[in-house]
Amino acid sequence: MPRPDTPGLIDSFGRVATDLRVSLTDRCNLRCTYCMPAEGLDWMPGEQVLTDDELLRLLRIAVERLGVTDIRLTGGEPLLRPGLERLVGEIAALAPRPRLSMTTNGIGLAKRARALAAAGLDRINVSLDTVDEETFRNLTRRDRLSHVLDGLAAASEAGLAPVKVNAVLLRGTNEHEAADLLRFCLEHGYHLRFIEQMPLDAQHGWNRAGMVTAEEILDALRAEFTLTPSPSARGGAPAERWLVDGGPGDVGVIASVTRPFCSACERTRLTADGAVRSCLFSNAETDLRALVRAGAREEEIANAWRQTMWAKLAGHEINEAGFAQPIRPMSAIGG
Repeated sequence: MPRPDTPGLIDSFGRVATDLRVSLTDRCNLRCTYCMPAEGLDWMPGEQVLTDDELLRLLRIAVERLGVTDIRLTGGEPLLRPGLERLVGEIAALAPRPRLSMTTNGIGLAKRARALAAAGLDRINVSLDTVDEETFRNLTRRDRLSHVLDGLAAASEAGLAPVKVNAVLLRGTNEHEAADLLRFCLEHGYHLRFIEQMPLDAQHGWNRAGMVTAEEILDALRAEFTLTPSPSARGGAPAERWLVDGGPGDVGVIASVTRPFCSACERTRLTADGAVRSCLFSNAETDLRALVRAGAREEEIANAWRQTMWAKLAGHEINEAGFAQPIRPMSAIGG
């Protein structure tokens, strides 16, 4: 079926991608067991990573020509990108101005939250799988829990609202902490989102039996809280939301594996080395960096992006027999 003559990032199933996830680096200063080995990974050589000018050119095309309205900065760990505050300011100056958020592990955020907000960052997601110091050390292989907690507090004080917390529960490690994490977030005014562990680890060690499912998470929460479906429209958001004890606090669960939401997906992804991906789990991508460095015209780059999204599959096929885990791990794709 030929692609319709429309400027947006439409696919052949009628979905339109307006939310762009941008990885700024594949490097990370934690070594979470479900993401990468203790020794880390072979990071991208610096010359492969998009320069600020190259990245800004692609984001300008996305906003001005392709209808992108939301940009989320990810990694790896985006706080490791040199000159991040200046880059945030440049992105926030695009017209029409995109809503701008960031997903981070929170290390170093305490000292930079106010400057990031002043530069134009609107809100933030912080990854935090436990509030227990020993469990944090075992999960991340680093003794940095206090740094993450300080970062969360600083983000809230800087007005990066809503401050969201992303948590992954692992069987035999922190699955018993679901209620503790929710109590912590409700007490501090953070919005908690549990995420099912996905097959995106560098070690390719994920297995379905070891994954704590959405239903298991909800059962653990219902043992201590009353959950009722949120009246707010979900739209293309990945999280199913529930009011806690009647609200106003809520909790979300992102059930990418057991309750796929592919039919409402509105995301497109750009890796730190300039590859555009139509899906987090795709094994195909388009090299926009090569086009940029070859001096391609903006409409040529935009058309390559459009064609990539037009070829997007109906779903990620995790639950199909022939599913193959992406070659790139999560840290190299961007969350």
